[in-house]
Amino acid sequence: MTHNERKGEQLPQEPEPYWRDFIDLPEFPSLDNDMDVDVVVVGGGITGLTSAYLLVNEGLKVAVLEAGRLLNGTTGHTTAKVTAQHDLIYDEFIRNFGRSKARLYYEANTDALNFIKQTVEDHQIDCDFLMQDAYIYATTDEYAVKLEKEAEAYKELNINGELVDHIPFKVEIKKALVMTDQAQFHPIKYLVHLVQAIKQKGGLIFEHTTAVNIESGDKQTVLTREGIRVTGSYVLSCSHFPFYEGLGLYSARMHADRSYILAVKAKEPYPGGMYISADQPTRSLRSAVINGEEMILVAGESHQTGQGKDTMEHYKALKNFAEQVFDIENTVYRWSAQDLVTLDKLPYIGELTSSQPNILVATGYRKWGMTNGTAAALLFRDIILGKENAYQHLYSPSRFYANPSLKNFLVENADVVSHLIKGKLEISDVRAEDLSNDEGAVITVRGHRKGAYKDQEGKLHIVDTTCTHIGCEVEWNSGDRSWDCPCHGSRFSYTGEVIEGPAEKPLQKYDYTMLDNLTSEDSGY
Repeated sequence: MTHNERKGEQLPQEPEPYWRDFIDLPEFPSLDNDMDVDVVVVGGGITGLTSAYLLVNEGLKVAVLEAGRLLNGTTGHTTAKVTAQHDLIYDEFIRNFGRSKARLYYEANTDALNFIKQTVEDHQIDCDFLMQDAYIYATTDEYAVKLEKEAEAYKELNINGELVDHIPFKVEIKKALVMTDQAQFHPIKYLVHLVQAIKQKGGLIFEHTTAVNIESGDKQTVLTREGIRVTGSYVLSCSHFPFYEGLGLYSARMHADRSYILAVKAKEPYPGGMYISADQPTRSLRSAVINGEEMILVAGESHQTGQGKDTMEHYKALKNFAEQVFDIENTVYRWSAQDLVTLDKLPYIGELTSSQPNILVATGYRKWGMTNGTAAALLFRDIILGKENAYQHLYSPSRFYANPSLKNFLVENADVVSHLIKGKLEISDVRAEDLSNDEGAVITVRGHRKGAYKDQEGKLHIVDTTCTHIGCEVEWNSGDRSWDCPCHGSRFSYTGEVIEGPAEKPLQKYDYTMLDNLTSEDSGY
């Protein structure tokens, strides 16, 4: 494999998730004509594809619209733990929402795990599905106390788990909390099977088809960037960040977090189990079989998108951790993932707004999308079929808990304002001609803030750094060669194309010779 490295050498040059390698992914055409269906699904990740799978099995006509390629978003960049153990969360949920809602969250995610397990068994899907115990561990006294409170929450909610004193790694811990009978799998192998089932049942799938708006009426009409219209009784927004916010104010009610993953080959066998640290920075471990060899996925280093240190430093920190814990032969892959966190840490799943009940949204999984995304699809099916679902009120996007939502709303939007102002005031002394190959930076040209990246062949790519969402200034992400917005997590390629919403329009591009003609009206703000 060309991007392998030996211990002590550089990390793999390209950020590539393992999951899409060695898989023959089907390709689909872009949509080129108007159509009417029963349900329009926007987004080709685990939520959208599971929803389509469930609905075509009910005899509904479904169209899936994916802006890029299927399974190339957050689902294709996951660590793929299938578990209801979502960090230290149940004690917090009991305090904020009460015992019954905390228990419902556990049940929703356990139901999702069981659905995936049953689907794998029923269809004999070869997707490396493996039952594993999941552990949260604490390395400090402070987090050991929090772990003990979480263990009490497990008891109160009748969750099968217990505190233990050891984990089978060279990590000194104070305590660990195990949740038994969880799972891991290969998400792309699993979902490719669902894609084939969707096709066989007459479901329609379109790639490179970007949905940009919805017209509401007796039915809902999704408008694509190319002006094509897809009409259905229901629209499911499964596009990570909602492609259509309506009056839901989702930009103001979530923030984007990034985290990082390495796939490493160790000399010693992996002892089993899935692990995550309670302490910060997060460290996460699980095994995976890559091209017939056992590997270890080492993940963590979470931070808000577009904020913090040079992103390559996060990869290096994970590599250092891996070398401390294991005898590493080589690092095979590196990649990063982005997910959205709601004000109260519960996902938003259900009616976009109370006035638009036929537009359903699923977002804010807080990095636990394998179960929450599946739970969302099961909930969507029941809403569309008019069936009762015990989790509908729990996940309702229109909910608002004064504690902690109000405090977090004020904090997060103050953060947006501070970054909006800070970015406008920052002046860079870097010049485009100072950049080395494969280097990017914010530059200043005649008082104007621009972004420049010199590719590996020495070609300059220059963009305006003003995010096309609300006008914050993007920052260079060296680890993934992208421009990331610190306000709401929009991401753009080094050529300015949208990678992640909520931004819908690309950054303005500049030819290097155009910079000589900049005037004050060109600044973008």
